[in-house]
Amino acid sequence: MRDADECPSGAFERIGRDITLDELEREVMKDELFFRTSGGGVTLSGGEVLMQAAFATRFLQRLRRFGISCAIETAGDAPASRLLPLAKACDEVLFDLKIMEPRQAHEVVKMNLPRVLDNLRLLVNEGITVIPRLPLIPGYTLNVENMQRALAVLLSSGINQVHLLPFHQYGEAKYRLLGQPWAMKDVPVPSPQEVAEMQALAERAGFLVTVGG
Repeated sequence: MRDADECPSGAFERIGRDITLDELEREVMKDELFFRTSGGGVTLSGGEVLMQAAFATRFLQRLRRFGISCAIETAGDAPASRLLPLAKACDEVLFDLKIMEPRQAHEVVKMNLPRVLDNLRLLVNEGITVIPRLPLIPGYTLNVENMQRALAVLLSSGINQVHLLPFHQYGEAKYRLLGQPWAMKDVPVPSPQEVAEMQALAERAGFLVTVGG
C-alpha cells in the first residue's frame, strides 16, 4: 500500500511503500509476544480494506495459522466474492453502517446501500461475528430517522449490539499531509447531549451500546 503527497512543483512525493506478503508478516509478527500476553490482535482498516481484499485475505490467513486474533473494519460495499473470503479469515468484522437512505447514500458517499445490507446479512448467515458501527456525523447520520433505519436492519439480522462513533476532526491532518482538501472542516463535533440521545434511542430498542470503539 502507498500514498502520495503532491509537492508544490507538481511532482509527487512518496509517503508509503510497497510491501510483500512475507515482509508484512515478518513486521507484524515482531509483536507476537504482545498479542499473546495482551489478548490483542491485528485489525485491518483503511481507507477500505476491500480494495485490497485478495492480499488482505492471504495475510490474515497466515496470521490465523499462528493463532493471532484478526479483524477487519469495512463499509461492506464490494462484491460478496471479495468480502466473504476475507471475513472468514477474521475473528470478527467491524461493519460500518452510514447513511441509511439509498439515494442519499449513493449521492453523498457513492455507496450501493442495497449491496451493503445484503453483505451484512450474508456475513450473519455465515456465522461470522459482526460488530456494527454507526458513525454519528451531524448533517448526515446524526438524526433519529437514520438511527432508526439502522437499528431496524440490525434487529432484522439478529444483531443486538452496536458501537456509536461520534464524528471527530482527526482526519484533517491526513488530508493536509496528502495535499487534499478536508471537506468536513465545517462539520461540528456532536455534543455529549446529542450522543446521549442516540445512545438512549438504541438502548430503548434493546441494544447493548458502546460509544466509541
